[in-house]
Amino acid sequence: MPTLERVHTERLSAPDDLAGFKAAVRRLVAQQLAPQSVQWQMAGDGDLFDDGSLPEIQPGRGTAAAAPFRLPAEMVSLFDNAALHADPGRFALLYRLVWRLLAEPGLRDDPLDADRLLAERMARAVRRDMHKMTAFVRFRPLPGNRHMAWFEPEHHTLVATAPFFARRFAQMHWAILTPGRSATWDGHALAFGPGARREDAPGPDAGEQLWLTYYAHIFNPARLKPAMMQKEMPRRYWKNLPEAQLIAPLMHEAMQRSGRMVEEAASDPQHRRPAASIALRLDQRPAETAAPGTLDALRLATAACRACPIGQHATQAVHGEGQPGAALMLVGEQPGDQEDLRGQPFVGPAGQLLRRALEQLGWSRDALYLTNAVKHFKYELRGKRRLHKTAGQKEAAICSQWLEREIALVQPRAAIALGATAARSLLGRPVAIGASRGQWLRRADGLPVLVTLHPAALLRMEAPDPEAAFADWLADLRAAAPIMAGDEEPADRPPQPDGRHRATGPGGVARRPG
Repeated sequence: MPTLERVHTERLSAPDDLAGFKAAVRRLVAQQLAPQSVQWQMAGDGDLFDDGSLPEIQPGRGTAAAAPFRLPAEMVSLFDNAALHADPGRFALLYRLVWRLLAEPGLRDDPLDADRLLAERMARAVRRDMHKMTAFVRFRPLPGNRHMAWFEPEHHTLVATAPFFARRFAQMHWAILTPGRSATWDGHALAFGPGARREDAPGPDAGEQLWLTYYAHIFNPARLKPAMMQKEMPRRYWKNLPEAQLIAPLMHEAMQRSGRMVEEAASDPQHRRPAASIALRLDQRPAETAAPGTLDALRLATAACRACPIGQHATQAVHGEGQPGAALMLVGEQPGDQEDLRGQPFVGPAGQLLRRALEQLGWSRDALYLTNAVKHFKYELRGKRRLHKTAGQKEAAICSQWLEREIALVQPRAAIALGATAARSLLGRPVAIGASRGQWLRRADGLPVLVTLHPAALLRMEAPDPEAAFADWLADLRAAAPIMAGDEEPADRPPQPDGRHRATGPGGVARRPG
């Protein structure tokens, strides 16, 4: 009769005994025991016919220990995760993969191998289980500044995940109980013990009701996606989450709550206000319908304006700066983020570029009046950042009353429109900046308006030579030099060889020869 080959039983101390598994693999490989000759058990899982000893080494296998071997790093990581899976056959699978890798080095590059695919599925499930543990463990307080949590992992992941909690709650003494193992942290070291029962964990505490109240109030029925929610928070975890008792009723009422939210009137958003505007009494603010007779009165009236939604969200209105009788009024589009916070025009990056241009032109800022067509900052939130958003035509038209009153009070000899929004507000019609930049146009009241780019456009421009683009913009502004010098007529810049600038604008302001 043929002799049956004896099967060796390898016992590990615990289901997550990675060190024991690795030592056993090295020993079994050294003794050239094939995977089909080894069965894996946990300590305590008895076998009536096995005494735990290694089978006698057959002639030809060699009695000397095999040389140490190394596995690819990505395979080691795969084994470390897959070995924590709950599948009883995981150790046999992993040892078979080790055996095959040593005999078939090309296996590491075969992503479709059945054994490797199964091991990778196990590793993914273990990583997901570790992630869920970090998300869904809920500690409850105990006397003596201690905390305890009950959790039921799907795989043997407590020992591998406990260091996360030791780092996250380093100053807190805590314990995590699971059916298979328990972990404790005393502020200095982790310790692991046997499993526990659910009854060993503490019940709800007084603070838990506050959490439930908060959770119920932040639940947004309009954003409810049950399939996605259950993918991120599988139902098997619900029984251990305090908020789980609210999930079903909140989902059931979601449609009715969404309907009520739609029917409710819009609420006024909370927005920051500088101390100065908060202290301003309502009876000190002139009515919007009154025509303020001074720039200070106009500033107060502008701050109180809520004719369009922009003022509801901005920090404050940003009024113009300068003195009545200024030779030139420079009009931009609207305040930016820094202007909105500081309450001054042209103090951000675009303002710094404008300041550089004024220095090169030799123009004193005291001889200018700087303002914007729109007085409040319109923006779009991106995280904590407030990104500039161009004001709409209706919003700019509503705000034009304040610009017109500024012009009437300052009475400049000419104006410079920095950008399309400013040009439209000053001239009352759309203006193509590319075709009209550097030209003098005329308002209906006779005020000359020089059209050019806004400095922010230069900052956004992807020009091959930024300095050349700046010099071209400076040439546009230099057309207003005669105004600063006291001449009565504004002089246009000479036409360029490419014919971009016309000798006169549609408004008919003639340029001076030379």
